[in-house]
Amino acid sequence: MTCVAFYAPMKSPHSVVPSGDREMARNLMQAIGQRDGVDVDLVSELKIYDKAGDEARQADLRQQAEAEVDRLIRDLPRDTELWVTYHNYYKAPDLIGPRVCAALDIPYVQIESTRAYSRLTGPWSGFAQAAHDACDAARVIFYLTANDLITLERERAGTQTLVHFPPFLPAVRLPEASTLSGPMLATGMMREGDKLRSYEIIAETLAHLTGDWQLDIAGDGPARAQVEALMAPYGSRVRFLGQLDRAALDKTYRAASLFLWPGVNEAFGMVYLEAQAHGLPVVAQDRPGVRDVLLGDGYPATEVGTKALASLVMSLLHDPGHRATWGANAREMIANTHLRPAATARFWSAVAPHLKGSR
Repeated sequence: MTCVAFYAPMKSPHSVVPSGDREMARNLMQAIGQRDGVDVDLVSELKIYDKAGDEARQADLRQQAEAEVDRLIRDLPRDTELWVTYHNYYKAPDLIGPRVCAALDIPYVQIESTRAYSRLTGPWSGFAQAAHDACDAARVIFYLTANDLITLERERAGTQTLVHFPPFLPAVRLPEASTLSGPMLATGMMREGDKLRSYEIIAETLAHLTGDWQLDIAGDGPARAQVEALMAPYGSRVRFLGQLDRAALDKTYRAASLFLWPGVNEAFGMVYLEAQAHGLPVVAQDRPGVRDVLLGDGYPATEVGTKALASLVMSLLHDPGHRATWGANAREMIANTHLRPAATARFWSAVAPHLKGSR
């Protein structure tokens, strides 16, 4: 049995608060554990996250991390052959894994780690340095987007290996394809900041559309009133579906004609993978992270700007053949690169030479 220690400093996979980070952590544990003879253990649920740059909070989190390091050095099973940390960055550095691994001689790897040199001064300076130190300790760093690779490659530590790890869906096969005959679909949490800005861009885009169109919006949150106000000028053309469970959301994907989500500051966005798995053309802005998970080769994200988004929407709505071709190509891309079996194979191919038991 190969025992793997797993840790996510920003948010535990067992958190009761839904988020993309929680889902990705859960998916990673499943993907890593899909190999025969592998046991993945969530070894700590200590949340090390400072949203505001509060030095007192950072000091308190460091004290908690010290206690957790002592506990794990004492109690971690001695047959642990690998440690995996998900999402190490300046607001949520891994203060635990590198020290435990050094003490117990366990190979240490990271998935989705970033180096933010602009944060080495200012209120997060200590946490940013800790995140860099954790990066340096990793034998393998799996990066999800080309944007993350820039600084990881520039500051690569020693013989450290950097491996592209495309985001993936927790499925072994594609879902049922969309009929591409229903309303457009947008889905995203309704909260202040980047999500609300994406909804603002959608509202601005709709103003440029002509003809008979419909938009369904799946999602809810504290900024729902603002989103509803943004869409009020379009009356019944925009329908709010609320927060949908997985079965209901899949049904909505299967009926939509295209997926519209600008993607303001999205790390990558699992909804893009879900939409494309159902064969939906995706209309999004050409942004770092977003472009990494969208179909290329003639079907790129459009340039940043609402008129460009509207032009692409109109071309898709008026050409069913274009939608069908785009959708079929998107499904092929997801099947080849963004399902769980591909993620499992890519992970173990990279880390197998570093396993403690293989040395």
